[in-house]
Amino acid sequence: MPRRKTAKKETPNVSNKKLESNNEHAQDSAFPVIGVGASAGGLKALKSFFAAVPENSDMAYIVISHMAANQKSLLPELLQSVTPIPVSTAIDGNTIKPNHIYIVPPGKEISIIKNSLQIFDAQEHMISLPIDFFLRSLALDKGDNAAAIILSGSGSDGTLGLKEIKLHNGLVLAQTETSAEYDSMPSSAIATGMVDFVMNPEDMPRRLVNYFQFSEINPNIKQRSHNELPKEKNWLSKIFTVLRNHTSHDFSSYKSSTILRRIERRMIQNQIENHEQYIRFLLDNSKEMDALFRELLIGVTNFFRDAASFETLTAKALPGVIENMSNDSTLRAWIPACSTGEEVFSLAMILREYLDTLPKRINIQLFGTDIDKFAIDKAREGIYPANIETDVSKERLRRFFIKHGNTYQVRKEIRDCAIFSVQDIIKDPPFSRLNILSCRNLLIYLNGDTQKMLLPLFHYTLQKGGILMLSSSETIGGFTDLFATLDSKWKIFKRQETPQGLRQGIYFPSGSSKPEIINDTLLVGDSHKLNITELAKNAILDQFTPTSILIDAKGEILYVQGRTAKYLETPSGPPTMNILDMVKEGLRLELLSAQREAKNTGVKVTVQRVAFKSNGEMQVVKLHVYPQHNPEQLKGTCLVVFEDVETESSHGKEQEKIVNNALSDNSKIAELERELKITREGHQSTIEQLESSNEELKSANEELQSSNEELQSTNEEMESSKEELQSLNEELQTVNAELENKIEELSSAHDDMHNLLNSTEIATIFVDNNICVRRYTPDATAIVNFIQADLGRPLKHVANNLIDQTIIVDIEQVLEKLSVIEREVMTEPGKWFHMRIIPYRTMDNHLDGAVLTFSSIDEQKKVQDKLQTSINEREAAWNLARSIFNMSEEPMLVLDNKKCVVLTNKAFADLMQLKQDEIYGKNFNRLNRVFKENDDLNSKLEKSYENGKGFNSKILEIDSSGRIKRMKIKASIIHAAETLPYRILLSIINVQDKAE
Repeated sequence: MPRRKTAKKETPNVSNKKLESNNEHAQDSAFPVIGVGASAGGLKALKSFFAAVPENSDMAYIVISHMAANQKSLLPELLQSVTPIPVSTAIDGNTIKPNHIYIVPPGKEISIIKNSLQIFDAQEHMISLPIDFFLRSLALDKGDNAAAIILSGSGSDGTLGLKEIKLHNGLVLAQTETSAEYDSMPSSAIATGMVDFVMNPEDMPRRLVNYFQFSEINPNIKQRSHNELPKEKNWLSKIFTVLRNHTSHDFSSYKSSTILRRIERRMIQNQIENHEQYIRFLLDNSKEMDALFRELLIGVTNFFRDAASFETLTAKALPGVIENMSNDSTLRAWIPACSTGEEVFSLAMILREYLDTLPKRINIQLFGTDIDKFAIDKAREGIYPANIETDVSKERLRRFFIKHGNTYQVRKEIRDCAIFSVQDIIKDPPFSRLNILSCRNLLIYLNGDTQKMLLPLFHYTLQKGGILMLSSSETIGGFTDLFATLDSKWKIFKRQETPQGLRQGIYFPSGSSKPEIINDTLLVGDSHKLNITELAKNAILDQFTPTSILIDAKGEILYVQGRTAKYLETPSGPPTMNILDMVKEGLRLELLSAQREAKNTGVKVTVQRVAFKSNGEMQVVKLHVYPQHNPEQLKGTCLVVFEDVETESSHGKEQEKIVNNALSDNSKIAELERELKITREGHQSTIEQLESSNEELKSANEELQSSNEELQSTNEEMESSKEELQSLNEELQTVNAELENKIEELSSAHDDMHNLLNSTEIATIFVDNNICVRRYTPDATAIVNFIQADLGRPLKHVANNLIDQTIIVDIEQVLEKLSVIEREVMTEPGKWFHMRIIPYRTMDNHLDGAVLTFSSIDEQKKVQDKLQTSINEREAAWNLARSIFNMSEEPMLVLDNKKCVVLTNKAFADLMQLKQDEIYGKNFNRLNRVFKENDDLNSKLEKSYENGKGFNSKILEIDSSGRIKRMKIKASIIHAAETLPYRILLSIINVQDKAE
């Protein structure tokens, strides 16, 4: 087919809404770039795709396919024949342009940086995954202007790359499995749950144009999403409410910027311009709620992500964790936000490798949690695509994985030490007594307040010396007194012991029995973050506020403001914080009286001009006691304020006069009387309080006696319950042991059956009553193109290699009539199998599907074909011999070693007046009386059998049709070997005719 001429890019877009001009796009590097991955059977899909791409789509297309380095590529010419868009082979260092198609050369890998193509030789000693390699670089370079398309192909290349595209807010499309000639690559991509659209190749271009065009002509979506003030984002709270009602998960603790980008993608995909319309769309469409929920849970992970961090963990952290552990103890680790489990199994492998080098035995128990049930189900299976070979070494693949076709499954010894569960770290109770907590790439998605709540919680869950591992982009913030840094680059921290008082502000999820938050002001880190406002406030209080002391009801000092050395001193003896023990001489009685009065009346008490001695000199102070009623936390406390009394200008004389008066005898007597009065009042108050307390104690004693009786009764019940629980616990332990034995037996039986089915080399497929795939053996992949993701799918949706496509009809007939169907079938490669379909019956004889077995009969077929060919050749030779015999006019026949006729001609049959078929198998002597009674003939015939030589008989007279014929018999030996003869040829010569 001739190549089309490339038209100039002057035509408008096929869509009604116009994009910017192509010249502007050529100058703007923000045009979309589409990575198209294809492999086996991908040429047809590529043609269908590019035939539907509009000429001025303003996008660049990079096509990556699997081709060997020595294979000449005709792909540029083949694609140019179906599209007017320029198609060329990618060149190293070239800058890509919109409305161009670039083909990756065979045997090369390609990446992109700032719209510049970088070509690399594929590494021979490693498995080449060029699609994954390019898509990862495309995600980093183009972000939300990138799209990945996975077309027909075998294997799983592209699966890891599309996850990176989704992580950076790109678009992902995959070909429908039914339209793909080889559906392994699309099926692997779809199984990740991250494909935005699954469609036929010819429908993809319109979807791409609509998506990127809508994003470009509605920039206000992004502007609103990132620039709105919090008070204008009521719509975001509504979306959180809708999602919480639908999924029971609250996303209000996540960073708004991340949430906004995800919502923006869904709005663009659904062609919705404003948030009010999208909220209505959510309420009317439960599928969109599920799609948005999965959009917000993009879990991009892989095995040994940041491999150097695991090496650092092994070198710097594990020795300190394990050195204090006793033999047969269990190392516990928690991995929140574990996604599909790669992080959990990576840590399990690292721990197992390290523990195998130690003499003592340490068990491993890992907890992997995530709020995504789909991801947790995948993690529990422990089955991953073959492209994990790029992240996992060959030694670890051989030791920790089992390969099944195009997938790897984690071995049982590693799966058994990992427990996966659905958990929301924000609302569900945490795990405790942990040795390691690996929380990587979760905190970066949460807002600051949530991070401050979770870090103290992480500290609480770890044991002494436990390890906290974050990602390289995360930090512990101001919680440096909770964790000590072991490695600053890879963010590995060790738990530090902190005073009990500093742990009272730990946040506990509402599902826990612990309180949610105890006094935010006590959270570690916050008390050290002083801003300019607090500094200014402290400066003002220090310079202009009189000395103040906050005390509780017992006089214990809670808080001090200002300098107290003038009024307080530390007494001898044990340390004390009671203000009455510390106040200086002359102030104690006045303070005690004022405190008691303020406590009883609940109003402010002021004592004027109290004289006391300080530093050997007499001082005068005004004493204030303020009972505190608000806030609730300060209720019951008192604020004691010492206000110095200012003197007039003649300070010295006035002061001396006051002091002299204070020291006069009258003053001393008055002071003593005043002290006596205060003492009496205090004594009377104390008596009243004692009487009141005595009554309360009597009442409390009666209640305690009653409570004691109830507690004794409860204790007896508890003892009884304890015995029952012990008995029940023993029963549970017995049952648990039996179950463990049963599990081991079932596991052993499963292994036996697995090996039995594999050793028979009989392809076996199990289906349920809905003809969905339940299980299959590895040999079945030669009949049906199974991958691990096909378990649970309808069998008719999986392509098979049978020429006769009646397998579904046959299964339906077996399920309906409970019969057995057996017949021979042939696959497209020309292999023959004996197919047998029988009903699948349970132990209680219930029908639960069907079993299909395919036994190879290819060798038997070949032998049958050879045998049939040999028979046909012998039959042809026999027919040729008979034809030659019939052409002779002389009567002829052939005898075997028992004198029976094995071959004759028509002339002899006419002579004997019989049909040829009547002569075969009969004894020669019984054909004619002359033959039987002629002794000479019989004697010579016997000798001929013995010596293996021919002979000529004497003349015989034979009656034929009433006419006597004189004839002579000539015998010749036919040898099958050089030993005994087994055939004699007799020729009958008409002597009479010759004489005449």
